[in-house]
Amino acid sequence: MSARNETPHKIIQSLGKKKCNGSWEEATENLTMDQVKKLAEDQSDRLTGATLYAKCREIMGTCVSMRVNVEGMSPKEALDAMSKGDFAEHFA
Repeated sequence: MSARNETPHKIIQSLGKKKCNGSWEEATENLTMDQVKKLAEDQSDRLTGATLYAKCREIMGTCVSMRVNVEGMSPKEALDAMSKGDFAEHFA
């Protein structure tokens, strides 16, 4: 299995960076929900979620450990917002 196919590598590619900075205080990397959806679709065979919604949540979980914001929020805040239906228009 190549590391180039793993989700963290795909996130870095989407950001157009060579690596993430690894610090919440200096975190400038940001993914849009559309980028998260595209990553979930591209990595569909590697993710365990049954729906696109669940797969996007998995991608956002990876963003937590990589210190990458989603829609300008920390990934945990974005996951909470997603649970409250804030990104429902992306999954209609």
